[in-house]
Amino acid sequence: MKKTKFLILRFSSIGDIVLTTPVVRCIKSQYPEAEVHFATKKQFKVLVENNPYIDKYHLLEKSLNPFIKTLQSEDYDYVIDLHNNLRTSIIKFRLSKKTFSFDKLNFKKWLLVNLKIHQMPDIHIVDRYLKTVESLGIKNDMKGLDYFIPEKDKVQINESYIAFAIGGQHSTKKLPTSRIIEICQKLNSKIMLLGGKEDSPAAEEIEKAVGEKIINACGKYNLNQSASLVQQAEYLITHDTGLMHIASALKKKVVSIWGNTVPEFGMYPYLTEFKIIENKELSCRPCSKIGYSKCPKGHFKCMNDLNLDF
Repeated sequence: MKKTKFLILRFSSIGDIVLTTPVVRCIKSQYPEAEVHFATKKQFKVLVENNPYIDKYHLLEKSLNPFIKTLQSEDYDYVIDLHNNLRTSIIKFRLSKKTFSFDKLNFKKWLLVNLKIHQMPDIHIVDRYLKTVESLGIKNDMKGLDYFIPEKDKVQINESYIAFAIGGQHSTKKLPTSRIIEICQKLNSKIMLLGGKEDSPAAEEIEKAVGEKIINACGKYNLNQSASLVQQAEYLITHDTGLMHIASALKKKVVSIWGNTVPEFGMYPYLTEFKIIENKELSCRPCSKIGYSKCPKGHFKCMNDLNLDF
């Protein structure tokens, strides 16, 4: 007898893929005899290869046609589209299977960004993802997000510290380095700076200004190893980043700092203890649902004027 087969589509990025993990787990747990497959971009393999609720993953590299042919050969029963863009629309059309598509609420986001009219629902994006499969009888098990660190990537640190993810995909989602230094100088603990190689110059500047209590880990660890470092921290200070959602998955306390984007988009820390730091006095916020390379107004008050007492 043929097993029921689910295909879940989410091609990017780190945080968004981590936010889909409750859907993966709930489908696998509530349809235990089914196969659950996940399709994503090759660069995000690390986020799916260790997930025990995923039976098989498919990695998109360059060309869509051979990728779709591979998916067609699997003969899925259901396609769960948690990305809902042009690429996934083409895949759904070509597969011709029963599909369930996530409502991105793009018009409501546009209203909030451009006219500052707030019509976004007061519901986390995880619950909106789960609503996509509600008609299949899938219910939220309230276990939160998942992140699985393989043994080979577990890093042992034998001291107490606060983790600080200093990076971010867009400059307008990140504190200026001078303000990160300001936070670090106030804290009475060791502080581990986390980020990619692109964050190393800022990390070196912070280390020079703050001194011995800084542990500079930027560019020195892969994503799983960075997650291991977050897991061992007292708590995480972070911008609106993928590590924020990984910390939520690891049930760590999060201090979440927001610049040009806002928690009302529904992507704040999920089912973990957290504190939001944001400047709610600005009429120009949010100026984007994603971010910019620099402040469109030139003043960057959402970060420069932010109260950093927490």
